[in-house]
Amino acid sequence: MLVKNPKFEISAVKPSQYPKSDLPEVVLVGKSNVGKSSFINTMINRKKLARTSSEPGKTRQINFYNIDNLFYFVDLPGYGYSKMSKKEQEQVGKFIEYYLQNRKQISLVIFLVDIRHIPTENDKLMYNYIVRAGLPCIILANKADKIAITKVENEVRNIQNILNPMKDFCTLPFSSERKIYVDDVWKNLQNYL
Repeated sequence: MLVKNPKFEISAVKPSQYPKSDLPEVVLVGKSNVGKSSFINTMINRKKLARTSSEPGKTRQINFYNIDNLFYFVDLPGYGYSKMSKKEQEQVGKFIEYYLQNRKQISLVIFLVDIRHIPTENDKLMYNYIVRAGLPCIILANKADKIAITKVENEVRNIQNILNPMKDFCTLPFSSERKIYVDDVWKNLQNYL
């Protein structure tokens, strides 16, 4: 898909701040520093629309990116980052949960995990939450450039076997460095828009 005019629209922590729009929303979830912002930038072929940070846990709000007035990429704060105070973690958890439970425009959840590591307990909790909420999902094994290309398929299979043994969600490799995976992700994503 050729994206021509993507733009950052708003950061929100409560429903009154969400975009007043019926456009479908593609929601990105995953632990802090798994590469959600880099994913957005790679998919839309821009370097800095979504701000990336070398310091995990920077995103503390829900960020809405309008993609050519066709849909939104919605970047949720990452989980599992310990430098956030317990109170902050609680507040962030509440507004994420409210968004996921109540936002009618959610068309797809893209769940990013790190291909180099077996899914954590937090990853399993998030996966179970997505399933219980009945949200459509694609699992992306991100940072595929960090391992040998010959090992990618095997690691994707391992992640699927741990998180989604029923194989009812598509699991794909992804990398912001190796752009070879972008077309596959667009193909799958467009089925939900």
